[in-house]
Amino acid sequence: QVQLVESGGGLVPPGGSLRLSCKLSGRTLNTYNLAWFRQTPEKEREFVAAIRRNGGHLYYADSVKGRFTMSRDNAENTAYLDMNNLEAEDTAVYYCAAGRGTILSTVRLPTGYDWWGQGTPVTVSS
Repeated sequence: QVQLVESGGGLVPPGGSLRLSCKLSGRTLNTYNLAWFRQTPEKEREFVAAIRRNGGHLYYADSVKGRFTMSRDNAENTAYLDMNNLEAEDTAVYYCAAGRGTILSTVRLPTGYDWWGQGTPVTVSS
């Protein structure tokens, strides 16, 4: 059974930073493709960043490129999302996702992932 638990969300002023964590239990992290998505009540779930299990290639949404950095620590079985220069538009619930069979065409799609965490809320506001 794969379980993902996110943490690190909170309230931060515009221009601030947060680090989100995604702990994987029950399996070895580096055998999974991993991603972060976010969602607000007004929008569908939106791709943020992903890292492939083979080679560790990184992908980012254009809206976060240069501000967010995804990484993973295999020894800790944890993936991270470092978010800098946060904007009000980054306010959302952030979800971690994992998949074994993610193909290139689905890296940025929710359908590319089989397991999801419960989400951690991020609010960017002064």
